[in-house]
Amino acid sequence: MIPFTGNPLSRMSEKRTDAAWIEARWRDPSSRVLLLRRLEPLVADQRLDAAPQLALISSEAAQTLAAPSTTRVFLGLDGEIALFALDVSDLQDTGIKALPKGSRFVEARTAAQMVSLKDAAILAQAKAMIDWHRRHGFCPNCGTRTDLMDAGYRRLCGTCHAEHFPRVDPVVIMLASDGDACLVGRGKQFPPGMFSALAGFIEPGETIEEAVRRELMEEASLEVGDVSFYATQPWPFPSSLMIGCFAKAANREVKADETELAEVRWLERRVARELIQGRPLGDIRLPPPIAIAHHLIKTWAFGDF
Repeated sequence: MIPFTGNPLSRMSEKRTDAAWIEARWRDPSSRVLLLRRLEPLVADQRLDAAPQLALISSEAAQTLAAPSTTRVFLGLDGEIALFALDVSDLQDTGIKALPKGSRFVEARTAAQMVSLKDAAILAQAKAMIDWHRRHGFCPNCGTRTDLMDAGYRRLCGTCHAEHFPRVDPVVIMLASDGDACLVGRGKQFPPGMFSALAGFIEPGETIEEAVRRELMEEASLEVGDVSFYATQPWPFPSSLMIGCFAKAANREVKADETELAEVRWLERRVARELIQGRPLGDIRLPPPIAIAHHLIKTWAFGDF
């Protein structure tokens, strides 16, 4: 399974407008809360007999940390238990000392690679939602501060009455191939030796296939034919939907767009297999399993694409 997918929660979207129901769940002693401080989730340190996990605290404990203006988002139900996300970015050191023993705030990407796939999916939802609220506190129509509504899934401007909803940016990420070689690129911001599948945002009025072809032409001057869908991945940095695709290259004539990429290169299938299996070859590295690019390359390397 691709990380950040398979969210186990029942989101109960039909209950978000029922303020009394949401408040009752918030006050329910059985409810659990994921704290995020500056977008870093609270994680329970690894014990000898268990893997790390999200440190979900009781709603009673969370209420002592929440001010009236604290951003709170209802995530959904895990069975009968309600889960919330709470932004505690203003939490002082004295408050941190009151948190469960053995817990700590961890950078979100790091945390997602520590915890189970179930926890990573919940983390993706919570991080993306809290991040959206932190970025969209003011109305883009008139500039007035907006109010949180519908358990965190809508913001309302009290001045011009404009409604604002969480946004997800669609991104194509594609692996072009020709015979037994696939095209990978190294972004200018990547560490030395790190190569990945190429990617780019879908533009208005554009299909997924058109975006794949445009991005490959823009970034690598590569013409491709058939485009096929692979899988999608929520990517909460800050909030994108990665749409994984394969593409058949018309040739191997490529040139990197130096405004975005440091380098593009063709990677032979046998080399990709070695790298995916963790056997380093020279200075080339591939993305870790947290990224859909890893799964695109793995599927191609061991498949018939």
